[in-house]
Amino acid sequence: MLFAITLLLLFQLAGEAISLIFNLPIPGPVIGMALLFAALALRGGPGIELRETAHSLLQHLSLLFVPAGVGVMLHGQRMADEWLPIVVALVISTFLTIAVTAWVLRMLVKRSVNRDSAEPLP
Repeated sequence: MLFAITLLLLFQLAGEAISLIFNLPIPGPVIGMALLFAALALRGGPGIELRETAHSLLQHLSLLFVPAGVGVMLHGQRMADEWLPIVVALVISTFLTIAVTAWVLRMLVKRSVNRDSAEPLP
């Protein structure tokens, strides 16, 4: 488990470094996650140790929201002052997420139907 957590933290560190060096507006952990995804895609998937560690982390995912909740509570006045941009960002991002998910699902269904119709009958 220690190796897998170290691997995850190294990818996050690499993402932070890239974000800082190139002064990107994308958070380092997001870049690190993309790098991890690319590495796993090239490798053919995660190993057993990484898979088990990720499963353990996902079982306790709700604990990871505690710092975010504390941050919201600490910055309550700022959120009250900037409620409109926050609501607009939430609505737009939710709409875009639903639209992209629907588009991807539609493409996958179309691809599946085309693949099924191309198979020869026995």
